[in-house]
Amino acid sequence: MSRSCLILTGGRLDPVFARSYLEERHFDVMIAVDGGLEPASELGMIPDYIVGDFDTVSPMVLERFRANPHIVWEQHKPEKDETDTELARSLAVSLGVDEMVFLGATGGRLDHMLGNIHALYECLKKGIHAEIIDRQNRLYLLDKAHRFDRDRQWGKYVSFLPYTEVVQGITLCGFRYPLEGKDIRRGEEVGLCVSNEIVEETACIRFERGILICVESRD
Repeated sequence: MSRSCLILTGGRLDPVFARSYLEERHFDVMIAVDGGLEPASELGMIPDYIVGDFDTVSPMVLERFRANPHIVWEQHKPEKDETDTELARSLAVSLGVDEMVFLGATGGRLDHMLGNIHALYECLKKGIHAEIIDRQNRLYLLDKAHRFDRDRQWGKYVSFLPYTEVVQGITLCGFRYPLEGKDIRRGEEVGLCVSNEIVEETACIRFERGILICVESRD
């Protein structure tokens, strides 16, 4: 049986969107990361695990959660090589989950957001589906062919950006702007695979080698 994990991080999180999204989803495990305790408190959520060095969460919110004896705490020193989100991801991997969803991983500091995107790579290597979600976007990595159902898309647009330096042999079917065996490189022809749209009931991407960042977006 598959197990899913929600990781609530300390970026910007629209509480209206978060509440609506979480009403429709069930997660087997919830991990809150440092500043992610603020929206967790606002949303009335009780995490199973709390991870971080706790340098960004308010003392009042921190003590509120410390009073709950059922939460497992994993506290780290600020001087560390991993980000708090990486530590939460590693904990989720150790718990044997098959799916991770990161909320609060966008907005705020760009270095944190880019670090959160790169944190998805370890999940990809281990065969774990991991995605970053906010009100406008759903982001994940692809290393093989993928099918898209138009009725299940996050929004109108689908974009592909190279995570590796080169992604070879991209073929797009069922999109407004199809491709056939196209190579793309980081920093070149950036717009080629940005803001595409699904025009059939299903669409698909195939490619020969490399890793892509896929972003499903809505305005």
